[in-house]
Amino acid sequence: MADYILVLDEGTTSTRAMLFASDGVLVASAQEPLTQHYPQSGWVEHDPREIWDKTLACAHEVIGKAGGAAMIAGIGITNQRETVVGWNRQTGEPLTNAIVWQDRRTEPLCAALRDAGHEPGVQERTGLLLDPYFSGTKMRWMMDNVPAVKAAAENGTLAFGTVESWLTFKLTGGAAHITDASNASRTLLMGLEDAQFDDGLCDLLGVPLAALPGVVDMSGPLAMTAASLFGRAIPIAGMAGDQQAATIGQACLAPGQTKATFGTGAFVLTCQGTRIPRSTNRLLGTVLTQMDGARTYAIEGSVFVAGSLVQWLRDSLGIVQVAEETEALARSIPDSGGVVIVPALSGLGAPHWQPGARGVIAGLSFASGKAQLARAALESMAHQTHDLCAAFSADGAPWHTLRIDGGMAANDWMAQDLADMLDVTVERPGFVETTALGAAMLAACGVGMFPDLDTAAQAMRGRLTRFVPQMAPDVRAARLASWKKALSAA
Repeated sequence: MADYILVLDEGTTSTRAMLFASDGVLVASAQEPLTQHYPQSGWVEHDPREIWDKTLACAHEVIGKAGGAAMIAGIGITNQRETVVGWNRQTGEPLTNAIVWQDRRTEPLCAALRDAGHEPGVQERTGLLLDPYFSGTKMRWMMDNVPAVKAAAENGTLAFGTVESWLTFKLTGGAAHITDASNASRTLLMGLEDAQFDDGLCDLLGVPLAALPGVVDMSGPLAMTAASLFGRAIPIAGMAGDQQAATIGQACLAPGQTKATFGTGAFVLTCQGTRIPRSTNRLLGTVLTQMDGARTYAIEGSVFVAGSLVQWLRDSLGIVQVAEETEALARSIPDSGGVVIVPALSGLGAPHWQPGARGVIAGLSFASGKAQLARAALESMAHQTHDLCAAFSADGAPWHTLRIDGGMAANDWMAQDLADMLDVTVERPGFVETTALGAAMLAACGVGMFPDLDTAAQAMRGRLTRFVPQMAPDVRAARLASWKKALSAA
């Protein structure tokens, strides 16, 4: 009997296959790193072949641990949303490297569109701002700068898609070129009320509509894998962008419920129910769920650098050998000694949206050492999140409790610092990889294990740890004043 859900979790720095039981317990997993390519300052690329090869290898490993493909009821896919792949739909081969969500090369195009007065209309339609973060301008860049992409568009063989679309195409042997509504809502090419990609938005960005995938639900009988891959065809039954998947995994399914994922970046979503978000504080509106054609929405704030800051401290500065050391370093001193880090290593995201901003380390003295830098790095997570909290509140979406997840959420010191700086209770699930759990919940619903996401959440979510605010108001105010001063220099 097929008892398990296989999740393919496509992150920025690694790809994973994870096996879940119907009670949400992680049974097995396999993980492979993804090579980061930096051809120029501000450019970030992945090799689509590497993504596919390593995903397939991880899937085979985990299916073997499950006892074979007969034990897999369905597959859920979740991915870092705005990374773009262009490939030949006849050969299934990529035409160039994937442009990763962090990449800033399309800022001149975005600036030109903003200068031409297009941003208010685009934001009204899509809930997004004209920023290099989003997928559509990356597609346009490929059209303008990669001859093979332009030629494929001209002869009708070009396929564009984000990573879940690329993997589904490969998993189905080219039979399915689809994307789910949550990923489609991050492209600048689909209105929040649209069922499919929009002709007018595609024309504005210069992206051929014929190259885009069809937009489908996030749960259900979405596609079938090629039988030759795993020994039998397996339903692809759930698909979601990573932040929507994490929001689902955190059971933030009712209006007002809020989650923050601290991974490579930090991403906060507040459920808005069926109400389409309209931000006046430079936050984003996005599709949260689409089930049987019916949508719910979320308001979102995105911070570009979170865990990647700790990775930079480890890999570039050698301050720590492993990321977990930052917690002990933070606890070893009473404060950061006046050191403040603004981690704008790839620009500033919401609510500032300053793609040209660069990182700042302020307040250095001869007394500053690796402990002060590590603590300041962790403190910057709460500082950035506080900026988002203020913007959400101004948009009529205040946070009463914050549910956190992602790799950095395992850090108790950081979780407490978030509660202290935000002055709200922070909740952390026992299993912090809720992105994968959300994809498993979608797939479980898609194969009929559960009738709806609420029921799936009741069955698959585990225990919670709560962090209650303890910081004195004057300490919080002093921290925020130092942050704002350093931010102005970025």
